[in-house]
Amino acid sequence: MNDAAPTLLLCSETDDLSGLCGEFERAAARACPGLRVLCWTPDTATTELQSVVAIAGWFVPLGLPARLPRLRLLASIGAGVEHLLRDPDLPPDLPVTRIVDPAQARGMAEYVLWAALHFHRDLDRLLAQQTRREWRMPAQRPASAYRVGIMGLGAMGAEVARTLAAHGFDVHGWSRRPATLPGVTTWAGPEAMCPFLAELDMVVSLLPLTPETRGLFNADWFAALKPGAVFVNCGRGEQLVVPALQDALRSGHLRSAVLDVFEHEPLPADDPLWAEPGVLITPHMASSASAEVIAGQIVENTARVLVGQAPLHAVDRQRGY
Repeated sequence: MNDAAPTLLLCSETDDLSGLCGEFERAAARACPGLRVLCWTPDTATTELQSVVAIAGWFVPLGLPARLPRLRLLASIGAGVEHLLRDPDLPPDLPVTRIVDPAQARGMAEYVLWAALHFHRDLDRLLAQQTRREWRMPAQRPASAYRVGIMGLGAMGAEVARTLAAHGFDVHGWSRRPATLPGVTTWAGPEAMCPFLAELDMVVSLLPLTPETRGLFNADWFAALKPGAVFVNCGRGEQLVVPALQDALRSGHLRSAVLDVFEHEPLPADDPLWAEPGVLITPHMASSASAEVIAGQIVENTARVLVGQAPLHAVDRQRGY
């Protein structure tokens, strides 16, 4: 079986990845001739898995990577990798990679700009007025009077911050380590969190899921925001303590929340967040990489590891990003 053609396995317990097969096959023909593309199902025979050298995955079955003797690469089909790192049996030296797509960062910037404009221009209140057939013009303020905070200043967060600043918003950014961005006031480290939050009109999370960020958005965190702030979560659902969010909304301390990510996706139809006043739900669509970029980057990295080169966009498994 070691003489079999090397195989790239598309694999997910939660999503049907079969629609990506054609794009991966075209990418393989261009960049890694001879690479076979296989789409995993629960019925995939063990014998077919013996030639797998790379996994392109999203919530890969726990323990599967450790059972593949030729595996050299575990690649996320998205920007996050926590769904892969949750496996306690990952081989310690197995490289894990993520997708890095400038177009995805621009898409995220569009989404956050929409959210900032929505609340800066009081569209939430105007929509409520419309249900009451009420005509009342809100006071108009310049964007410079609306302070937006971005949590996470990696490639995506930096693009979001630059876009908002270019539209005139008063942009502040928080990151774990010091960062500098033109036109953006930056804060760093845990000790700067509360001062950063204190005067924001809107706070946007683009943080990766790590042990430090899991459950970060709790009652104390919401209490650190000024009354009337808006919370936008484009990071990870596991970072949000939902009862704390509900309490902040119901008390009137929090104006609204825009949620694009959830601990369990798709969000179950009976989840109370669907009916929570002040919550705007979008189905994890803030931004995503194109199938062409996903396939191209993962096939390129497969070709690299097959000739002994380090893959691009590898993550630090200890840090989680």
